[in-house]
Amino acid sequence: MGRDVRIRHITEGDWDAIVALEAAAHSAGALSEERHALESRARSSPGTCFVLDFEKRPAGYVLALPYPMFRYPDLSRAEDVVHHSRNLHLHDLVVAEHVRGNGLARELLHRLTTTARAKKYERVSLIAVGGSEGFWSANAFDAVPEVALAPSYGASAVYMSKALRMSEALRMSEALYRSEPVHEDRDARRRSQPMVRSTDHPRKTK
Repeated sequence: MGRDVRIRHITEGDWDAIVALEAAAHSAGALSEERHALESRARSSPGTCFVLDFEKRPAGYVLALPYPMFRYPDLSRAEDVVHHSRNLHLHDLVVAEHVRGNGLARELLHRLTTTARAKKYERVSLIAVGGSEGFWSANAFDAVPEVALAPSYGASAVYMSKALRMSEALRMSEALYRSEPVHEDRDARRRSQPMVRSTDHPRKTK
């Protein structure tokens, strides 16, 4: 297969293709989102959201936006707040089925992490769904099983994180989270939030 690949920022004319790719990747797992919710993720951080063109047609995308560590978007709601955080949350990464196996997910991930470093983010987080934890582990993401996830992400969903650079404040925040006892109120609050996805493995975050 030839490789005419281009990764670029999302434009208004890309949304029909993005919605179709998202539905193909997520509908079977009941993780698909409404168009207005997807668009709101990109509006929150257009500089960290990309489309991948293969043979001059959209064949993948990644949506990422700043979110506080251990928190994540609600799949049933659009974004109404832009978070100011040094943590970039990779909400969704999808590659079309007909071009999988060509390393395109890794190319999208490389563009995103390069951009995140340039913008001085300290970590990238995501929620691995659909059995994609192995893909993300192979790309230096560590599971954080202490984070309780909303049921909407699926029973096998796992919150994961990767350090780009870490300030002392963020390091202390993470250490406190991992060491504090699990309280019922905290867990209830987290379960009320929804989940994230990504894959080459199609896309398996949400």
